[in-house]
Amino acid sequence: TQKKKLPDGQGMQAEEDAEFVGARVEAGLRAARFSSPPSSEEFAASIEPKNVPAVFRGVLNGSAASSRWDPLHGGLDYLLEKVGPDVAVEAMMSSTGHVFYGDLRSHERVVSIPFSTFMHSCKSYLGGLNAADDSSKDKGIGEEPTCSEEMCSASLENSEQLYLAQVSILNTENKERCSLEVLKEDIQEPIFLKGRPFSSINFWMSRAHMRSSTHYDPHHNLLCVVAGCKKVTLWSPSASPFLYPMPVYGEASNHSCVSIEEPDYSSYTRAKYMKEYSERVVLNCGDALFIPEGWYHQVDSDDLTIAINFWWKSRIMTEMLEHMDAYYLRRILRRYFYYIWAIHISFNMCCSFPRLTVCSVFKCKSVLFFPSFLQFMYFLVYFSSPLQVDCVYLMLLGNNIHRMNE
Repeated sequence: TQKKKLPDGQGMQAEEDAEFVGARVEAGLRAARFSSPPSSEEFAASIEPKNVPAVFRGVLNGSAASSRWDPLHGGLDYLLEKVGPDVAVEAMMSSTGHVFYGDLRSHERVVSIPFSTFMHSCKSYLGGLNAADDSSKDKGIGEEPTCSEEMCSASLENSEQLYLAQVSILNTENKERCSLEVLKEDIQEPIFLKGRPFSSINFWMSRAHMRSSTHYDPHHNLLCVVAGCKKVTLWSPSASPFLYPMPVYGEASNHSCVSIEEPDYSSYTRAKYMKEYSERVVLNCGDALFIPEGWYHQVDSDDLTIAINFWWKSRIMTEMLEHMDAYYLRRILRRYFYYIWAIHISFNMCCSFPRLTVCSVFKCKSVLFFPSFLQFMYFLVYFSSPLQVDCVYLMLLGNNIHRMNE
């Protein structure tokens, strides 16, 4: 049978939209697939403890949220009525088009945007899609008088750049932030998460196609697609050297420095291997993805995609006692040293390493890892040994949180 040739550009787009597994992803780190939700016992015993992603098909099928929130079947009107005209939500506004990066230089948090304004904007966008008329995309948006003139102007002029991200439905640490708490009535937690003490449940919605930057979360995460489609690219925590996470002392320390659309391989040389260590999964309406804590992920959302997610603390973080931190750190540094060393050997980079001394560590500005010179010296004294000094150097090098002084 002769294969049908796709028009120019469509073949590349189909490849970008398809699931894939990178050539260097270990078999034990590939996302498991389940055609139906597991029991709570199976999830607790054989899925969650592995700290490996898992895809569950049809988790939300038949739920109130999936039937009531669907933008293509009256969901926008339902959400407008359910939430009401006076509820304000935080929206993320990108200065880089449809890409939302995690650092504050690339987007700003916009406060006091009425939820109704965003919904009307989505209705206008949907009408434009249905009519295939670009001029109708902005029709009626300016009629919303529920926000300040300045905020409305910002939100409407950049309507395709707005993204409702992590809007709280439940937040155990700050109940005052739960601006969409009323939507909890439509949410039924998946059966396999019964008994989990959720730290938060959040609402996510994109008006148009958008992309989030590569990042990890400090909690276990179950991402559930209520409407639309999301494509999620995953990296194991062990792929950190290829992702160049931001400095640990910054506000966006859980985000990658590497641009997802125009990566600078001259500055981030190892990033060229990112795809080989990644896996992409496609989530359609009703599907859910378990993303363990520490796993990097980058998300592409289609037009008018709605999702909710559940965050909860992992068992290891719940049981980690502060008085054991020094011991854990020593063990982790020792193991991480061998891992980073192996990576650099495999890419023939270790030949350029200088003799590792405290002086060479200072020369590489690794002091930037610490808030102060005194704390850095305390660290060296407390964990001093040739192996651990080497380890600190390589860990900083692997995470790209210093710059060499040539």
